[in-house]
Amino acid sequence: MPRRRPLPTTPGQAQIQSLAPDGRGVALVEGKTAFISGALPGETVLFRYLALQKQIIEGVTVEVIVSAPERIKPRCQHFGVCGGCNLQHLSSEHQIAFKQKVLLEQLSHIGKVQPQRVVPPLQGHAWGYRRKARLSVRFSTKKQSVIIGFREQQSNAIVELQQCEVLHPTVIQYFSELQTVINQLEIRHKIAQIEVAVGDNATAIIIRHLLPVSETDRQKLRDFAQHTGFYLYLQSAGLNTIHPLAPEELILTSLRYRLPNENMDIHFAPHDFTQVNHEINQQMVSQALAWLDPQPSERILDLFCGLGNFTLPLARRAAQVVAIDSATDLLARAEANAHRQNIYNISYYTANLEDKRLPLPAQHFDKILLDPPRSGAWEVIQKLSFTNTRRIVYVSCNPATLARDAEDLVYRKGYRLVQVGIMDMFPHTAHVESMALFER
Repeated sequence: MPRRRPLPTTPGQAQIQSLAPDGRGVALVEGKTAFISGALPGETVLFRYLALQKQIIEGVTVEVIVSAPERIKPRCQHFGVCGGCNLQHLSSEHQIAFKQKVLLEQLSHIGKVQPQRVVPPLQGHAWGYRRKARLSVRFSTKKQSVIIGFREQQSNAIVELQQCEVLHPTVIQYFSELQTVINQLEIRHKIAQIEVAVGDNATAIIIRHLLPVSETDRQKLRDFAQHTGFYLYLQSAGLNTIHPLAPEELILTSLRYRLPNENMDIHFAPHDFTQVNHEINQQMVSQALAWLDPQPSERILDLFCGLGNFTLPLARRAAQVVAIDSATDLLARAEANAHRQNIYNISYYTANLEDKRLPLPAQHFDKILLDPPRSGAWEVIQKLSFTNTRRIVYVSCNPATLARDAEDLVYRKGYRLVQVGIMDMFPHTAHVESMALFER
């Protein structure tokens, strides 16, 4: 096995030419392509080497020699180390422009398609928006205390959070008290992670523990829950081991969020997939409904439906909705959410939509809504019958797979890419969420 080359200890210098889709600055350094985090186009920076390969250099900015006009002072003291955000040094308007550019370039380069229209971005508050987070936990033998925070950039080390500008304010309000109570537990050295979920009605915390929790520790956690008003759950192994601890009346689906334009509440468990940005989610649902425009006589297919975030509003407008997801527990909660709203025109199917071998319902649909994971919807698109489907709304969390699927829909299924737009679901990160409308 060849010996790994030692990294240079002297900082390198780079003139940044562009931003990569992941938000890192791109430069040419000694004939190699360099990806430098914390750097912007037009800047000259000094960087610390993180990785050195035959054709690739990876680094992190340590000094900005020539600054770009769009550079701003990061709001968070942990920026540059913490892996939670990577674009706080770029002004909000330029973050939006960057994300729109990434979307359009991916559609053009990968999908060979161009939209007829680019609609204005969906935007909300840029700070305190994040309602879900998974925090890493480690007991430091040196400090004899617990460290709670996000992972460092390109590292397994944990940033000990003193503040977080993107987490929901209710989480930050009691964060130091959470650290204190975890440090007081007998099993503090065996806490693996803490998952946070914020609903409209309460904030929930799931504590993943690797040893049984004593009654003494349970009481400390109950006291914390009573003081903060948090819902508290324990998890000893897989998701099926998550159970409520406090308050006494707590059930798995005690959290809820509201879709005010629909006058509708969606109940969910703290570990369920929900959008982290509630403000953008409300706008996203409204835009998807406007683009799909379901009519009282139409049959709609909702793929990757989850809790029913789109399903329930669609069902209020259409004759019938068929909702498909691979997660049986989410489908059960979607059905329960529908019944709370007196909605009964939804048929639910469990299917792994990424498995080419599994057939889909042999039915025709007037319109389709797709909301796939980052891997996209390639497999399900190959299985669908588009005979009567005039309109498709595709909600994407990965512009590369959207572009790949758009190529198939346009060049092999006969659709036009009518319009696209980004949704700034994750401000101060390079994540690009978008929505696309296909028609024929």
